[in-house]
Amino acid sequence: MSDKITHECGIALVRLLKPLSYYQEKYGTPLWGFTKLFLLMEKQHNRGQDGAGVACVKLDVPAGDPFMFRERCVKTNPLDRIFKTLLAQYDEKKASGEIHPEFAGTVKKHFDFGGEVLLGHLRYGTSGGYNISSCHPYFRRSPWPTRNLALCGNFNMTNTDELNQSLIGMGQHPIFATDTQALLEKIGFFLDEEHDDIYRGLREQGLKGEEMARLISERLDLGRVITRSASKWDGGYTLCGLIGNGDAFVARDPAGIRPAFYFQNDEVIAFASERAPLQTIFDLAAPQVKEVPPGHVIVMKRDGRISETQFTAPLPRASCSFERIYFSRGNDLDIYRERKTLGARLTDQVVKAIGGDWGRTVFSFIPNTAEVAWFGLMHGLREKRRAEVKTAILAAAAKGEITEALLDELITNNWPRGEKVVSKDVKLRTFIGQESMRNHLASHIYDISYGSVQPGDNLVCVDDSIVRGTTLRKSILRILTRLQPRKIVIVSTAPQIRYPDCYGIDMSQLGKFIAFEAAITLLKERGQTELMREVYGLCREAVAKGESINYVQRLYAPFTPEEISAKIAEFVRPSGVEWTGEIEVIFQTLENLHAACPNHSGDWYFSGKYPTRGGFRVVNQAYVNYYENSEGGRSY
Repeated sequence: MSDKITHECGIALVRLLKPLSYYQEKYGTPLWGFTKLFLLMEKQHNRGQDGAGVACVKLDVPAGDPFMFRERCVKTNPLDRIFKTLLAQYDEKKASGEIHPEFAGTVKKHFDFGGEVLLGHLRYGTSGGYNISSCHPYFRRSPWPTRNLALCGNFNMTNTDELNQSLIGMGQHPIFATDTQALLEKIGFFLDEEHDDIYRGLREQGLKGEEMARLISERLDLGRVITRSASKWDGGYTLCGLIGNGDAFVARDPAGIRPAFYFQNDEVIAFASERAPLQTIFDLAAPQVKEVPPGHVIVMKRDGRISETQFTAPLPRASCSFERIYFSRGNDLDIYRERKTLGARLTDQVVKAIGGDWGRTVFSFIPNTAEVAWFGLMHGLREKRRAEVKTAILAAAAKGEITEALLDELITNNWPRGEKVVSKDVKLRTFIGQESMRNHLASHIYDISYGSVQPGDNLVCVDDSIVRGTTLRKSILRILTRLQPRKIVIVSTAPQIRYPDCYGIDMSQLGKFIAFEAAITLLKERGQTELMREVYGLCREAVAKGESINYVQRLYAPFTPEEISAKIAEFVRPSGVEWTGEIEVIFQTLENLHAACPNHSGDWYFSGKYPTRGGFRVVNQAYVNYYENSEGGRSY
C-alpha cells in the first residue's frame, strides 16, 4: 500500500498445559513458552509498530509472592526492547545464582515471565495517543487473584460513549480515555460480580481462607462474565484476557470482522491474529490451526480445562476483506492464493488500458505487499496472450503461412514483460520536525530502476489499494515520469475506498478519501451541490434517530466507477513536471473482489454496507463532520 494507514493490531496468547519442568526436560529450556510468545509476536510485527506489551500469570504461587506481571514499550523497536530487557533480567539472575534453568522452580520464583500463561500485544494506534498509558495490555488490579484482569485486543468499538454511559449508570466514574479502558471496566465490573456472588455463597457455608479462594477460582465462569459484559458491544474485535488466578479467555466479534486463530495439543494452546505464524512457530499444517468462531469465547481454566461458549447472537459473516488484500502476511496458504487471484482478475481491464500493445508495455508493482498480486496479474496476462498467440498460429497454419518472423512477432516481441521498476528505501528516516522538510524527505522513500522502461513504453504498476492518493501524487508518479513512458497505468487490487472504517482501521474522515474527493468535485462541476446539502440533512437525522441507512451512498450514485476513477487520475497527476503522457487509474470491481476472497465478505469501506448498527452511525456522522468543516473530530 503506497498510502500509510494505521491499522490492525496483533495478539498472541500462549497457555502452557504442563509444568515448566516438562519443557526444560523435553526442549532444554524452561522458557519454551516465553520464546514461543516472542516468536508469535515477531511473526506478526507487520500488525503493529507503535507499541508492544506482554503480560504473564504464574500458577500456584504462594501467598505473599507476586503472581501477575506486565511489560510495555512505545519506543522504537518496542518488541525487541521488551524481550531484550526481560532476557537481560533472566541472564542477570542466572549469573547471580538465583536462577538455575534445570530447576524450573527457581525460574518461576525469580523470573517475572517464568509463568504458564503468557499474553502479547502489538499496537497500531488509532485513538488514545501513542504514550505508554495507551499501550496494551491494560491492567485492573486487586488483592483477590480472581478479580485481577489483564486485557488486550485487536479492535475498535463504534459506541465507546454508550459503553461509558452504561458504566456511569452502574454507579462507576469511568475515565473517558479509550475504548480499551471502557471494555476493561465493563468486563471488570462483571468479573467482580461473578467473584462476589461465589464469595457470598461460600461465606454463608462457613468456608474460609485457602479453601474459599480455591473454590472461587474453580467456579469462576468467564463465559458468563463475557456474555454479560458484551450485551452492548458494537464493533469489530478480538479480545484476550488473563485473570490473576490463571484463567484466560479469547473472544471474537459476532460478525467475525477481526481475525483470530488457535492451535491446541497436550502441551499448549496458542492464539494469534493470523494463521501462518502459528503454523510456522509450531510446525503445523494449515488444517491443524482452527479459527475462533465468531461470537464465541474460548476459556482456559487454571486447571487446564478448555471450553467454548457463544456469548452473543451471531451476525451475518463479514470478515474483513482488507485482511486478505493487505494487512495479513502473504505467506498464508489462502491469502497468497487470494492475492494472486486479485491480480489475475484485473487482466481484462489492464489489457484494455494498454490497447493490447504487448510489445511496448512494462508491468511492475509498487512494493512491497503488491508483489504477490503482480505475480497473479502476470499469470493472467500470459494466459490471455497465450490464447491470442495460439489462435493466430492456428489461423496461420490453416493458410500455410507460419514463418519464423511471424513467430518472433507473436511471441518474442509481444510477450508480457515484467520489471521491478519501483524500489523502496525502508531505512530512510523522516525525523525532521519541520513539515515541509519532512514531506520532502518522505517523497524520496521510493526510487526507480533507471533503464527498466524505455521512453515511449506503457508502464503498468500494481498497488494494493489507493486510499488518499497522497504518495502517488507526491512521490511515486513524480519519479515514474522520469522514465518518460507514453502512458502510466496505476492498478489497485482493491476497489475504490469510499466509506469510513470503524472496526479497526483508522479511516474515519471522509474528506481524506480520494474517491470521496472525486465524487464531491464531480457534483460541484455538474451543478449538483443541492444533493450534498440534502444528504447532510438526511445524515443528521439518521444519527439522531439511530437509523441503519447509509445516506452517503447517494453522493456516488450519479457517477459510474469509471467516472470516479478518471477524476482520481486527474488528482494524482503530479504538478510541476514536464512529462505530458497519460495517466489512467484502474480499480478492482466488487464482484472480482468477492470472487477472489469468497470467505471474507466484509467490504463496507468499498460498498457502504456495514455489518453493525454502529457502522451506519459512523458513516453518517462522518459526512456531517465533513459538511460542517469539523473533520478534526472523530466520527466514533
